[in-house]
Amino acid sequence: MTGKKKLIGADEPGPVEVLHADSAYPVLLVCDHATNRIPASLDGLGISPVDLETHFAVDIGAADIVRHISRKLKLPAVLTTYSRLVVDCNRILSDPSAFPLYLEHMLVPSNHELDHDGRKDRADTLYWPYHKAIRDCLTDLETVDGVPALVAIHSFTPALGDNIRPWHLGVLWDKDPRIPLPLLSALRKLDGIIVGDNEPYSGKHQHDFTVDHHAEAEGLAHVSVEIRQDLIETPQGVQYWGDLLATALVPILSAPGLYEHWAV
Repeated sequence: MTGKKKLIGADEPGPVEVLHADSAYPVLLVCDHATNRIPASLDGLGISPVDLETHFAVDIGAADIVRHISRKLKLPAVLTTYSRLVVDCNRILSDPSAFPLYLEHMLVPSNHELDHDGRKDRADTLYWPYHKAIRDCLTDLETVDGVPALVAIHSFTPALGDNIRPWHLGVLWDKDPRIPLPLLSALRKLDGIIVGDNEPYSGKHQHDFTVDHHAEAEGLAHVSVEIRQDLIETPQGVQYWGDLLATALVPILSAPGLYEHWAV
């Protein structure tokens, strides 16, 4: 009897990429939408190669920013290795957008055919290993005197429909101000930089499962940073904006009181 075909083959990347570092700070970088890779077993999910190159499938430039900051600041990082179209690791699994059927104009045919067992297979193979890796890395960063912090990196489109998005970066947060407020202040002091406070998305929205689950619920200092995709499509853009963000983060990550549990 032939066994069930595995979601990812032996010759394909594993479910998560971990960048290890001799940490300068007890801080973990995460990237929920790092790649547009689709397991070969899913035959491209039935969508076109053109759509696979869009923000529907990947946060363009975000993984490169994470790798750049990881090298520059000697921070560990955890990145997804398969597209958000297979399973969105920044969603609660009960949310329909965890296995998206449509993304604006784009139909995802294979997701319409997905049953309970198929969703469970994707979750067990890709989703939970990613979140386990985050938890393991945060545990490794714990010290006798303090708890770690988490920084999530995403990217956003220059326009949504007919609405032009003027921000270069967005700082997303909910209750804990320890990283977001000084980061907003530092970035807004830079000439010509437009920074959104919970723009173009809000950290108060339930669609930020990774930060909510691993950091906010645990009282860890955290922030999500969104960078406009057209700024980080090239190596030069990644270096410029990666350096800018890393420079702004250094004094914040060195601040006393950051590596303690947050209590309202």
